Amino acid sequence: MLFPNMGNLSLNRRQALQTLGLATGASLLNTPLSAMTTAKKSNFTFKYSLNMSTIRGQKLGFIKELEVAAKAGFTSVEIWIDTFQTYLKNGGTTTEVKKIIEGLGIKIENAIGFAKWMVDDEATRKAALNQLQHEMEQLAQIGCHRIAAPPSGATGLPLIDLNVITDRYRTILQIGNQTGVTPMIEMWGSSQNLKKISQVLYVATESEHKNALVLLDAFHIYKGGSSLDSLPFVGKTAIEVFHVNDYPAAIAPAKISEPDRVYPGDGIAPLKQILQIIKNPEKPVIISLEVFNQSYYAQDALLVAKTGLAKMKAVTEGI
Repeated sequence: MLFPNMGNLSLNRRQALQTLGLATGASLLNTPLSAMTTAKKSNFTFKYSLNMSTIRGQKLGFIKELEVAAKAGFTSVEIWIDTFQTYLKNGGTTTEVKKIIEGLGIKIENAIGFAKWMVDDEATRKAALNQLQHEMEQLAQIGCHRIAAPPSGATGLPLIDLNVITDRYRTILQIGNQTGVTPMIEMWGSSQNLKKISQVLYVATESEHKNALVLLDAFHIYKGGSSLDSLPFVGKTAIEVFHVNDYPAAIAPAKISEPDRVYPGDGIAPLKQILQIIKNPEKPVIISLEVFNQSYYAQDALLVAKTGLAKMKAVTEGI
């Protein structure tokens, strides 16, 4: 034989691979299950997002807000339509925005808008539909595929029949089909219309549209008087974004207001229970920090964003 030791070399190679496999297996076996589970959950259960309401009071401007979010460690954000529009009116372009967010390594998950798509006044509603389509087209150009659809303009009495709201929601879902941006029907606990989980759930299900989504909020669940027992009925597929925040004790739902919101974990909201209910084993839920706290607005925006992210991670630990 020209290579008398080849058989031994092959055997040694097989033995080495077997040994390596056994070592790798042993390493995995020796890794605590809790550690693997924690790693999996931190990667896949939730995506942490910053709603720009949280640093809106600092008046940084659209691009600076994105930069602060990225520097704080967020990879997902929710923008506000008015700030975005101001940027565009001052000479910015959607092409520039797309390059900037790609460079920062963040994704715009949703946009907060206030088009009056739900109101009874036909002229106002028609203008709102045109506005919404324009906003959706711009959002699609920067890779944002969701927009909030709250009961803007219809927060007072009289109540609008839920079947009428459903028809109007179906109309904007059809605009979503054209633009590739899905309107998420948003619950506002301070509104007369769409103040409870049961109401937004009714509209979403009766729309009979595969892309229907609901946008809920820990603060608004409390403010609107919804029971957490209603939350499981929403279903996993209907929630892609959820607004997280907290609220202090000793303020009744009728008295509590937007500026009373605080960081997750700093109040009495049953956040762990809520997050346990909404988590989706099939895909991560985007939890977005949305507060309007005046004391936070007086602080450095980066500090606020970093603090918020740390508080969110602490609340989701173990879920």
